[in-house]
Amino acid sequence: MSQPQEAPDEDPYRWLEDVTGLAALDWVRDRNAETVGELTGSSRFQDLRAEIREVLDADDRIPFVYRLGGYLYNFWQDAAHPRGLWRRTTLEEYRRAQPDWDVLLDVDALAAEEGENWVWQGANALRAGGYRLALVELSRGGADASVVREFDVQERRFVDGGFAVPEAKTQVSWIDADRIYVGTDFGPGSLTSSGYPRVVRQWRRGAPLAEAAVVYEGTPADVLIGAYHDQAEGFERDFVIRRIDSLRCEWWLRTDSGDLVRVEAPDDASVDIHREWLLLLLRSPWTVGGATHRAGTLLAARFDAFLAGDRELTVLFEPDEHTSLSSHLWTRDHLILNMLRDVRSQLAVLTPADGQWRRAALAGVPEFAHTEVVDTDPYDSDEYLLVSSGFTQPGTLRRGEVGGEAEILRQAPAFFDPAGLSARQFFATSADGAAVPYFVIGPDQPSAGPTWLTGYGGFEISLTPSYSGVIGRGWLARGGTYVVANLRGGGEYGPQWHLSAIKEHRHRVYEDFAAVAADLVRRGITTPARLGIEGASNGGLLMGVMLTRYPQLFGAIVGQVPLLDMRRYHELLAGASWMAEYGDPREPEQWSYLRPFSPYHNVSAGHEYPPVLLMTSTRDDRVHPGHARKMVARLREHGHDVSYYENIEGGHGAAADNEQRALKWALVLEFLWQKLAS
Repeated sequence: MSQPQEAPDEDPYRWLEDVTGLAALDWVRDRNAETVGELTGSSRFQDLRAEIREVLDADDRIPFVYRLGGYLYNFWQDAAHPRGLWRRTTLEEYRRAQPDWDVLLDVDALAAEEGENWVWQGANALRAGGYRLALVELSRGGADASVVREFDVQERRFVDGGFAVPEAKTQVSWIDADRIYVGTDFGPGSLTSSGYPRVVRQWRRGAPLAEAAVVYEGTPADVLIGAYHDQAEGFERDFVIRRIDSLRCEWWLRTDSGDLVRVEAPDDASVDIHREWLLLLLRSPWTVGGATHRAGTLLAARFDAFLAGDRELTVLFEPDEHTSLSSHLWTRDHLILNMLRDVRSQLAVLTPADGQWRRAALAGVPEFAHTEVVDTDPYDSDEYLLVSSGFTQPGTLRRGEVGGEAEILRQAPAFFDPAGLSARQFFATSADGAAVPYFVIGPDQPSAGPTWLTGYGGFEISLTPSYSGVIGRGWLARGGTYVVANLRGGGEYGPQWHLSAIKEHRHRVYEDFAAVAADLVRRGITTPARLGIEGASNGGLLMGVMLTRYPQLFGAIVGQVPLLDMRRYHELLAGASWMAEYGDPREPEQWSYLRPFSPYHNVSAGHEYPPVLLMTSTRDDRVHPGHARKMVARLREHGHDVSYYENIEGGHGAAADNEQRALKWALVLEFLWQKLAS
């Protein structure tokens, strides 16, 4: 393993942090031209881009929906509508092969009419009035910052003189037809150091935004402050949420008089309030009422009683060494648990009745497929929608109502032939003896061929089996092997799997990934020269660490929208919100464990690195594009083989439409094939 080399304190490439500076953008254009020239000239690249675009634009993709009242809503992008359509239909129509869609907003037409590069960011609808009013969010180029505009769904138009918030990282929520909660950039001092709202206000229709009444004001060190109104009929309540950091949060009930009453839950627990129930998903052990509950346990209490001091809690789920709770969703009267056992899905439905919680199987869950509940109706029914898929198995969308059978609504098309391919799970042994699971998708018999390994390892995010037409056509169908590593730092085994690899224990993420790479070689699945790795965001940081600490293990590396400068990450855009995960580089003892894993500070001319491709977006206002730009400049300075591509649009996803997504993935695939197939 290579050792970190000292770098000068002065950063010669700080000028590349000037996102839209002329010199920086000239540098970006030069690098883009070099990469496009190197990667796009082959017939293989042209075929890859065309095949990927066909997958992304396919008319027979599943149009995933979510219910609001009597309608199923969908956002759809294809070749004719690259910016997308917000539309809705009924369940009866959705059951048909070709539903009659009611288009509510054509984002392409709006962008052309207004001369803006609008990218859809979602809509927040008001239940009262039958979801007629919505707060639509549109961003320029796909950034996190968005413009909020009130929309009349029935009239298919924006409301004249309605609620409108200028571009910012805004948080909005309906109270009623004439009031909303809004946290946004109100001017100096109104944002946290992470760039999110520090102040939440109550804004009444017709009043100036600047005069909206302050509901709660946090501190600059908080991540964000928000508020929302619970729209459940008979249980209408208002809450203020203070996000202290990425792990801790305070909840406050806002009374009719405007007073705030603290919900005295552990500040690192996930809080869920539904009708009369309070659910707490523990991130750390909690001793209460004479009992100690493990991290990862889901507890239930009656909300009003808990607020009054009663600590009678019911255990709804308790983890073991193999099983964790991935998510839970309410229907009106039932709770659906989505669990993972060794990264394989299990589902159950719980029903409160007569002081007990009955447990039953959920209808429609197939064997040997990864299944997730993707939508429920928490207000009016016990409907649920679930999707089942696998690495080689296209998705199936089912609809059911708790207590009844589930029907198949949609079957996704197959974009590649799975014949001769299998998905297998193995376990690698990390440096400290931990067993790290990973999935291998490829030929049944190892061939030591080109292999693409990906991972994430952070923020309690789990990587579960899923179908990808892009990877299938662009990699598997061409003879490649695809590998997904379930590293510590993720959520595959619950909170402890995550917390065991934060801050001073972050090295475990990188040791886990290196162990998987070595295990692939030991099993004869690939060789170091034919093993390529790819990751994005926190996974891009993982790629940077692999490049500078374990270069001998790999033949090529791709990092997308990556963190790389861990000395300054907290000063760049949303970086301050991640210090609970990584550590505070301002503190000497924390910088001492961050420094060995700050890729930007460990580039050396004295080591051989595999070829690397870094990609980002000018419009990424979450992970600053300066991370990737500066890393490329430093690698070039030391004579290493590095390619770079920066898309102007796309935000943190690095692409705003299917044309840009096809180009991005074709560049990734062509790079990997060029470097690994010889």
